[in-house]
Amino acid sequence: MAMDDKTGLRQHYNKIRKILLLILALNWLVAIAKIIYGLASRCSSMTADGFHSLSDGTSNIIGIIGIHFACQPKDKDHPYGHKKYETFFSLGIAMLLFLISIGLIHESLGRFSNPVTPQVSAQNFVVMLITMAVNFWVMRYERQKGLILKSDILVSDAMHTRADILTSFSVIITLVLIKMGYPILDPIATILIAIFIAYTGYNIVRHSSTVLCDTVAILDEKKIVDIVLGVNGALNCHKIRSRGRDDDIYLDLHVQVDPQMSVGQAHQISYAIEEAIKKGLPQVSDVLVHIEPKE
Repeated sequence: MAMDDKTGLRQHYNKIRKILLLILALNWLVAIAKIIYGLASRCSSMTADGFHSLSDGTSNIIGIIGIHFACQPKDKDHPYGHKKYETFFSLGIAMLLFLISIGLIHESLGRFSNPVTPQVSAQNFVVMLITMAVNFWVMRYERQKGLILKSDILVSDAMHTRADILTSFSVIITLVLIKMGYPILDPIATILIAIFIAYTGYNIVRHSSTVLCDTVAILDEKKIVDIVLGVNGALNCHKIRSRGRDDDIYLDLHVQVDPQMSVGQAHQISYAIEEAIKKGLPQVSDVLVHIEPKE
């Protein structure tokens, strides 16, 4: 890999790392506030939301570790690069969500046999509203940067934070109902939060598995065919296959040419096709063109 490519890769992942460090600090501030007030008021749904926010911070750490491996350049053992490590480590965020969900459900079921009446005050509402506002900003900022930088880690973590916003909103509703005299809704709300957390983890696994299991990366094959047939000398295009991440797609295809053409001319056409595809589809990192005679 050229030095410029290595430098560009490092700069790309340094941007992602800085974003994760900023969000890590914000997530932990939010988590500590929720957990302290949740424990003080014996409100399990608020405490659960706090641990959910704490898992946001843990997922940031997982993301930082993941991009450390992903930013490594191509080598002998990894000729396709290391970018899939970022996708792989996003599964760690999903596993963390599943574990938190199981723990919250277990704790909530125990509350039915050993009920606890939460002590809800105005401070609980203030903390929840402020932390929800912080999470909303974090979610929008992280998702926007994730889409711009084509980062699975940032997009997955933004989904995690989005779940935190919705669970925080449900906690506020629960606090209102508890204040109205329905404390039994606290463990029920916690179970619902846990189910939602698990669903977020499922969505992350579903997205990551499409990359790791080489699901088709480009569904619009017609666009590829149009690009290929726009190259002088290319007569037909078929057997198109694509795989990889949104920002790192590998493509191979068969192109038919005049059977009387020399090997040198056919090679020039394959090179022109590769350049045309990379120009028309910037997300494609590599193109393998198989030349065959048109009968």
